[in-house]
Amino acid sequence: MARAAQRAPGNTAGRIGNWIWAVSILVVLFLISAPTVIIAALGMLPTTVAYLVDRGEEKFATFCVGGLNVCGVFPYLLQVWFDDHSISMALDIISDVFALVVMYAAAGFGWALFISIPPVISAFLNVIAQHRVQFLRATQKDIVDEWGQSVTDQPDAPEIEFDHEPQPSGQSDG
Repeated sequence: MARAAQRAPGNTAGRIGNWIWAVSILVVLFLISAPTVIIAALGMLPTTVAYLVDRGEEKFATFCVGGLNVCGVFPYLLQVWFDDHSISMALDIISDVFALVVMYAAAGFGWALFISIPPVISAFLNVIAQHRVQFLRATQKDIVDEWGQSVTDQPDAPEIEFDHEPQPSGQSDG
């Protein structure tokens, strides 16, 4: 019940509480591992943008862009973690144009997948449905050949008898 109240459109206290938690976690992470936060924050900007512009409840664009964006950022996080875990190393990576191109190109590839895959899947499903219709029509033809044309005739629908006259909407029996 409390979570439903937090998600209500007019409930700003829940949103402010979420922002406070997010900022608190970010501050703690920055104190513990500043180089990682620097690279992740700047490298994952396309995922943040995808989250903000994705209006669907499932957030498919966010998952698609975010997954590939993580793949682009991760090698540079590994470099910081295992070579030199310092802020100067993180700033060197972030100031390297090639590193930024790799991070953002991976996210761009995620956007390309998000845009191009649904029409391909839709066309594939249409082809499968058309083949299914052809199969069912062939089966129907075989049944008509075996049983005769009478199996395709629609019997007359039986009339429904009411115990009482139906009431127009808005009126009651009493």
